[in-house]
Formats: sequence, structure tokens, C-alpha cells
Amino acid sequence: MDQQMQDANRKVLLLLDNAPSHVVRDLPLTNVQVFLFPANTTSKIQPMDAGIIAAFKRRYRRFQLQDAIDRDEQQKADIYKVDQLVAMKWAKAAWNDISSKTIANCFKHTGLFERETQKNEVGSEEQDIENELKDAINQLPISGPMSVHELINPEEEQQVAHEEISDEDLIKLSSSQDQEEEEDGEVMDENPPMSTKEKLNVLHSCISFLDLSNPNHVIAHKVLRNIQFEIRTIEKKQTTLDRYFCKEY
Repeated sequence: MDQQMQDANRKVLLLLDNAPSHVVRDLPLTNVQVFLFPANTTSKIQPMDAGIIAAFKRRYRRFQLQDAIDRDEQQKADIYKVDQLVAMKWAKAAWNDISSKTIANCFKHTGLFERETQKNEVGSEEQDIENELKDAINQLPISGPMSVHELINPEEEQQVAHEEISDEDLIKLSSSQDQEEEEDGEVMDENPPMSTKEKLNVLHSCISFLDLSNPNHVIAHKVLRNIQFEIRTIEKKQTTLDRYFCKEY
């Protein structure tokens, strides 16, 4: 990070809590100044705890519930099952969806900086996502569903955070997860890779469904056409095996 700030000719202040993993003593930093929060103040003035983490979890849970609805419609045995790679992609997409306005707003909520009078566009955006979560929960076959707040803040997360884990504990945890996957009756690769033709056929079906008199469908039409173009472009570049392994691609 320090090197990146040097390259960008920027100087930044990095705020960290006192987690054991945050070892920054004697680091030769030139463009990053590190400030550690005093003990027992993280929940009060840590910007991540002032809404940034919650914004990330709302977006991640939206992916999870949307996928669960799809799996329920496909009559899958475990509608909440997801492999690690997909979860990582959801996490990346969820983080990238958080706007700079949301992050700046969370910093202001800590009281560390002067608050400016502005329209609450961020609050409206987060409320829209909460409404989507409520709708998704109601579409699932659940009796007595939990609230959005309980979904975003499960009781288990209220326990002591940043607990140190030894190497032995990590090995045991990894081994137990591997064993659970081996004992799982479902085939891990439930959705084998689609061919280019299959992908284009699916997109064509989706595009045929759209009603271009609907503004939302017009937006979807543009997105789907762009995806079609990308798939065809990649296929054209990979016409031969030797071209596939060329460094350019």
C-alpha cells in the first residue's frame, strides 16, 4: 500500500484497531501514516463498524438469497449450498458495489470528522437493498423467517472478534471442512461449464423475453448484448489451440 501511494504521489492516514494481526511497529513507511485506535473504542469510532461492514454484508446476503431462490425453484436439496469460489466472487462483487459516498458517509458517522449537511442519498440506497432482502426472504419457503437485521448481524458474530487461532487449529479446521465435502452426497460440480453456443442460446432466450417499452428492460437489453459481444469476441480470439496459449490471450 505504501508503494502504491508513493507511485500515486499521495499521503494517507490508515486507521487500524488493535487486532493482534495488525503488526505495524517499525515499518519503514513514507506515504502511509498508521494510527491505532485506543483500546475498547473500535465499536464507537471505527469507520468499518460505522456502516461499511454492514453495507458489504447487505450486498453479499443479496447474492446469497437470490441464489437460494434459484436453487429452490430448481428443487435442489440444499438451497443454501455454495462453493468457496462462488462465495469469493460474491464477496468481490459486493465490495465493488459499495460507493465512495457510502464509505465517506460512514466515516462522518464516527464523529472523527466534521459532518456536512447533505441529502441522505446513501441512506436511501441502503434502504433499497434492505427492501430487496425482505422481498427475497419472503420468497423463500421459510416458516418464521428471521429479520433482515438478524440476517446481517447473526448472534455468532457478536462474540469476541479477532480471536487468535494457532496453526494447529487452522489445520484441524481445514481438515474437518475437507472431510465434510467428501461426505456430502451432492455432486460438487452441479453446473458444468457451458459451451459458447449454450451461453449464447441462453442469452438469446433472455433477450427474446424483454419488452423494450419497459425502461428497465432496455437497460437489461444493453447489458445482455454487451455480454454476447464479449463471449463472441473471446471465442473469435481462441479459434485455434496454439492461439489459446499465446501470451497475448
